[in-house]
Amino acid sequence: MLAASGARARAPDELPSQAEVFTDPVTPVLGNPDGDVTIVEFFDYQCPYCKSTYPALKLFVADDGNVRLMMRDWPIFGPSSQLAAQRVLSLDPEGYLKAHEALMATEGRLAESDVLDILDEAGVAALPSAHAAEAVSETLERNDRMANAFGLVGTPAFVIGSRVFGGVLDRNGLAQAVLEARGERE
Repeated sequence: MLAASGARARAPDELPSQAEVFTDPVTPVLGNPDGDVTIVEFFDYQCPYCKSTYPALKLFVADDGNVRLMMRDWPIFGPSSQLAAQRVLSLDPEGYLKAHEALMATEGRLAESDVLDILDEAGVAALPSAHAAEAVSETLERNDRMANAFGLVGTPAFVIGSRVFGGVLDRNGLAQAVLEARGERE
């Protein structure tokens, strides 16, 4: 059972299962693929909070060593966000990581031409698609349905264990949430 914290809760029968939240046929897993806890972040490539806190999230996941990280694209900031999500999700895991890192390292808002330039500079613009456009669209629609079911009102937002967190989580917040998720498994 998932519970909301900092998000508008929905009825339990409206919420996606943990299996739906923590797995996706298109979105690669970062961090330890065999980790005992999964952090899912709903994010947008134009969200300044997502981009500014991403380095700390990566460091937390690396330092822990036993956390899976799934970045769920929720492109809520318009066409440039949608384009970025579609392009990045179409790539294989190696291309995804390069594209994701390049876009997360940017500052400010992105025009569609900026997205294309950044992907070109990262060396991934010409890579063939590893996922069909339909599969990418289904992932983005699924992410949107989940975010709405959780009552999320913006990015970033996290699902860790059975809890949903709306807003930024600092290192201490992440550590506490992961600790609680590990406790749920015992």
